[in-house]
Amino acid sequence: MLAAPADRAAMDRALALAARAGEEGDVPVGAVVTDAAGTVIGEGRNLREVTGDPTAHAEVVALRAAAERTGHWNLEGCTLVVTLEPCLMCAGALLQSRISRLVFGAWDDKAGAAGSVYDVVRDRRLPYRAEVVGGVAEDAASTLLRAFFDARR
Repeated sequence: MLAAPADRAAMDRALALAARAGEEGDVPVGAVVTDAAGTVIGEGRNLREVTGDPTAHAEVVALRAAAERTGHWNLEGCTLVVTLEPCLMCAGALLQSRISRLVFGAWDDKAGAAGSVYDVVRDRRLPYRAEVVGGVAEDAASTLLRAFFDARR
């Protein structure tokens, strides 16, 4: 599957959120939830270090914001755009929220759960699956992550 123009615009916003997370000392990951029309209805960035909350991954923060805005947990028809392939927790959260599409930037060959290490998001044994588009703005997302971790080594 290919990314739509609205996905690329949402990825630009997610990259800006990721940069902000990095500036705040958290792993630079940003996420945006768009509705079927491509309108942003939720956004988030990693806030684990800022809040001390182990579940404050960018995807979870964005899903919570979208659910609050829509007034419902069911986000079917929506797209989650994130700069890094979701981990197991975030993949589970997007399935539980019934997100229809996942668009992500960099692959996570250590903890990814949307096609690299695991493929939870498309697992046929589960009652709900999402369409996955990976590698959108991969270079930009990877560069942010690499710079963040290089500075800490």
